[in-house]
Amino acid sequence: MKNVTNRPETTISEDAAASRRSFLRVAGAAAVTGGFLTACSNADQTSVTPASGARAAGTTVSLPTGDTGILAFAYVLEQLEAAFYEMVLAKPYPNMSSADMSLWTDIRGHEIIHRALFKAAVGSAVPSLTFDFSSIDFNNRAAVLIAAEAFEKTGVGAYNGAGKYIKNADYLTLAGKIVSVETRHHSILRELQYPRSDAFAGPTIVTSDTGLHLAYEPTFVLPIAQKYILETLDASALAASLS
Repeated sequence: MKNVTNRPETTISEDAAASRRSFLRVAGAAAVTGGFLTACSNADQTSVTPASGARAAGTTVSLPTGDTGILAFAYVLEQLEAAFYEMVLAKPYPNMSSADMSLWTDIRGHEIIHRALFKAAVGSAVPSLTFDFSSIDFNNRAAVLIAAEAFEKTGVGAYNGAGKYIKNADYLTLAGKIVSVETRHHSILRELQYPRSDAFAGPTIVTSDTGLHLAYEPTFVLPIAQKYILETLDASALAASLS
């Protein structure tokens, strides 16, 4: 089995460091001008063709440690979400309404931008991944909603759980802005599943004792994501650095 090794945070290449600096400059400028979400909404013209450089199944991808490892973790999830929504629109279920089409297009645009931001952040630390969504029936609206809600719930929980490990204040600020968008996704999907109820922020989503959204550790989230990823994710170094 082929293994993709990554150097630890303290010895990351100058190119990768420069990529992260560029990432922060671009994201920071977009946030200041209000262009961050505007760019997200305009991203629906992006091709659904898999990203070049995607690695073959059977490859092991090792996540690095430190802040780079957390960003790489987020990049894995954003790749997964973007690829899912690209598939939803590439294979629309029968009689997809214009309202549904608009919703999926908007969410896809957001996730594509998130994916691009984290790709700039991690450089070559994590490659473009390949996905298998064959377990999801894209011809069934209910099945698509269930899958989308599960991805968004896991994504929000992942950001909430990993945030405490981020040491760079700029990274933490940006992660907070992104998770607020992901939470909006999750809320509307819950409302579509369970209209006129408390599902969008009920006790199964927001803990009653703290009033906060559920939070998940990376070690909980990655096995869920792995079900849809052909490459094997090795997060042992990251997990060890967080313990």
